[in-house]
Formats: sequence, structure tokens, C-alpha cells
Amino acid sequence: MSGEDEAGAKLWAMAHLATPMAVRVAATLRVADHLARAPHTATRLAEAVGADEDALDRVLRHLAHKGVLRRDDTGRYTLTELGQPLRSDHPAGLCAMLDIEGAVGRAELSFVHLLHSVRTGEAAFPALFGRTFWEDLAADAARAASFDTRMGADLAAARRADIVSGYDWGALGHVVDVGGGDGSLLIALLGAHPRLRGTVVDLPDTAATARTALADAGLADRGDAVAGDFFEPLPPGAGGYLLSSVIHDWGDDEARAILRRCAQAARPGGRVLVVERIGADGESPGTAMDLRMLAYYGGKERGVAELSVLAEQCGLAVAAVHPAGALSVLELTVR
Repeated sequence: MSGEDEAGAKLWAMAHLATPMAVRVAATLRVADHLARAPHTATRLAEAVGADEDALDRVLRHLAHKGVLRRDDTGRYTLTELGQPLRSDHPAGLCAMLDIEGAVGRAELSFVHLLHSVRTGEAAFPALFGRTFWEDLAADAARAASFDTRMGADLAAARRADIVSGYDWGALGHVVDVGGGDGSLLIALLGAHPRLRGTVVDLPDTAATARTALADAGLADRGDAVAGDFFEPLPPGAGGYLLSSVIHDWGDDEARAILRRCAQAARPGGRVLVVERIGADGESPGTAMDLRMLAYYGGKERGVAELSVLAEQCGLAVAAVHPAGALSVLELTVR
């Protein structure tokens, strides 16, 4: 094979959609869960997962060809080491991310309209589904729950510990976790700082989940969750307003609106803490995540320079950048 042919083959291997979609279908149907219990033929698997036998077998054969599964001479399939993370109970949490009936896996399908985003600068998700990601989430309680679970899982214990140790949260007295999801980050902050009080602000169903989690953690006396929208006025007067992986979900106009609401609530001299993944040099966010933000939401990964410009336009100034493992905490002060 010539060098040009080899380069073409590598590029095609990167670009064709058969393998990633086969993997996602297997995750959605929980094929690995069945194979983890015992080897199965395509016939038995099709019955178990509610699929067409022939079509499923063709997907399974392709995954065996790629080393995700193994097929023996009797037509029975088993999981390989490579395929183990497709189990729903695997600690990597990959199955939920790949499930195309869940929030994140469904959003990944919007990449088929990436050209629309590149031509317009707009999210690709509405081009595929006819409504924004957030509208789609609000229309399906199960999908919304999968998103809350995924966001909590993304904020794994190690990352929460990095955020907790990355800033002197206790000095704030009271922190409002804006868009704080299931409350897992606030629980970690309150656990590390016995005198700190905290409030999660999120949409009603998510706020209810966070309130229950705080109570279950024995923190109801110092932590609460209230229903709200970060495009609307926020509970005023707290020492700090936390935006953890929120700003990157939005385009510049919406990001400014969120920052302004935080600045208004914090008042002059108050703090707004923006937690994002900005790269070791502060200006090199992850390229793949940047494209996800574009395709899903019309959002953007930003470095310190871009975030500083947005902050200044909202009456905020960057006081410091605090390393927090792979993340960073941008400390903004209200002018």
C-alpha cells in the first residue's frame, strides 16, 4: 500500500460512522449486560433486547470484527476486554453516555448536522430534532433525569475534590451553586467547610432532587435547593455565586446574561466563581468538547482571555485563576 493509500485508509477509519453507531446501538440495547451474564447467540439476544435478529446479528458481527465482542464457531457472542466498558454497571459510565435514548447519547447524534453549525454558528441539535437541547430535555422527564445523573457522574469524586481544594470556599460564608444540578458539588463543599452555607439553584425537578440529596447527606440545616432560572434574578446577597461547567453551554449573548444575573445578585465586591476546563496554559480548552458544545447547544469552550472579555462586559473583573486539577476556578469580582 502506498503512503497515499495508507493515509486515505486511516482517514476513512476516522470518518466512517458504521463503527461508532454500532457501538452506540449495542450500548442502548444493553447488549453487554446480557453477555456479561452468559454467552448468547444473536437469536437469544434479539429476543432479550427486542430487536430484529438478522439486523442485530450484523451489528454484532461488525463489533466482533472490531474486537469489541468475540464470536465462536457456534455463533455465540461474548464480551472482550475492550467491550467490558459497555456494561451498564462498569465504573467508566460509558454505557449511559453512549445510550442514544439518553440525553447525552441523543445529543451526540446532532453531529450529523455539524455542517449546519459551521455554516451558521448555531447549534446543530435543533436542526435534527426541531427544538433546542434544553427544550428537548424539558419535554421528557426520563431524559432529563438521565442528564442530571450524567452531570453528577461527570463530576466524579476526584474532580469534586479538585474543585473543593482549588479555592477557599469557606471564606464565602454562603455560596449559591447556580445550575448546580443534583447537589453533589455543594454537598462536597459543605462537607469540607463546616461553617459554609449553600444553595443550589436549578429547574424545579432538578432542585427537588438536590434538596433530597442534601437532606440525605445530613446537610439540610446548611444547604438548600430552590427552583430558579439563571436567566432570571438569583437569590441575592451570598458571598459567592458558583458556575461549574455552565458558561461553556452557551453562546456569548446567553453567557453574558448569566454572568450579569450573578453579578447583580453578588452586588459590588461580591464573588462569581467560574469553573471550566481551560487547559494548563489557560488558553487551550479541549477541542472535542468545544465541538460538542457547538453542536449540542451553540456553546463554546473558552480560555481566560475570552472569559475575561465576557466578564468585563458584565461588570466583573478577573481577580485570580486558581488551578483545580484538570479544571480551573476563575475568581471574578463585582466592580
